[in-house]
Amino acid sequence: MKLGRHPLATGAAPTWAVAWGADALGVFASFAVGEVEQRMRWVPPGHFVMGSPKEEDGRWDDEGPMHRVTLTKGYWLGETSVTQALWTAVIGDNPSHFKGPMRPVENVSWKDCAHFLDALDAGVVGAGLRLPTEAEWEYACRSGTVGAAGRGASDAATLDRIAWYEPNSGGQTHDVGSKEPNPIGLHDMLGNVWEWCSDWMVPYASDAMVNPSGAADGSRRVLRGGAWDDRARYVRAACRIAFDPGIRDARLGFRLARGP
Repeated sequence: MKLGRHPLATGAAPTWAVAWGADALGVFASFAVGEVEQRMRWVPPGHFVMGSPKEEDGRWDDEGPMHRVTLTKGYWLGETSVTQALWTAVIGDNPSHFKGPMRPVENVSWKDCAHFLDALDAGVVGAGLRLPTEAEWEYACRSGTVGAAGRGASDAATLDRIAWYEPNSGGQTHDVGSKEPNPIGLHDMLGNVWEWCSDWMVPYASDAMVNPSGAADGSRRVLRGGAWDDRARYVRAACRIAFDPGIRDARLGFRLARGP
C-alpha cells in the first residue's frame, strides 16, 4: 500500500476553508456553519489492496476477492464523523438517540445524509461536499497500513486505543475525536457509528480498479467502520454491511468527503 504526497507546497488555502495548516499527521482545513467548524484532512493519492485475506479472523465472504485499487487524485475527508452540533447547525433539529453536541449524529438514513449534503452545499460556498466512496473510505482507514484494524494489529489493546465498540463503549456513542487518530489524522474510522458510503452494495471482482465510483444502481447502500455496540469482528477496515437507503438506526452516521 502506498500513499502519495500532499499539496501543502502549493501554499494556497482551499476557497472554502476558514482555517488550514499542517501538523505531523498531514494537511488539514476547516469549514464553518455559523459557530460550528468541521475539520477535514487531506488524503493523498495512492494505491492499496482492498478487502481482507481469507485467514483474517472474523472475515466475511463479501470482503473478497482482494483487489488492487488506485486512487489517482487526493481528496478531503472529515477528521471525524459529522457531529450533532454540525447537523443541527445545518438542519435545525437533532434526530440522534444519544444526545450530545460533540457526539456523532446518528439515527440518520442515507437519504437523510443526501438531504443534509444538499442543504450544506447551499450554505458553504464552494464546499462540494459528498459521501466518500467505499474505496476512498477503506483507503483512508488503512492510510498506508495493513491489518484488520488498519494498524498492523487487531488485538483488544489496539482496538481500545482507537475505537468505541461493545467492550468499552458502555452501550452508547461518545464524543468524536476522543480516541487516537490513524496515521493521517482521522479519528473514529472504526467504532462509534457505522458510516454511510456513496456506493450501492455489490460483490467484489478480482480485477484491479482505478478510481472506482461504485455500481450505477442497487437496493442497499454500503456502511463501514462498525459501531458502539459491535464486537471486534465488525470493527475492521475491510468489514462491509449494507442497508436500504431509507433505514434509520442509532448505530448509523456518516463522514464528509470533498474532491478530488
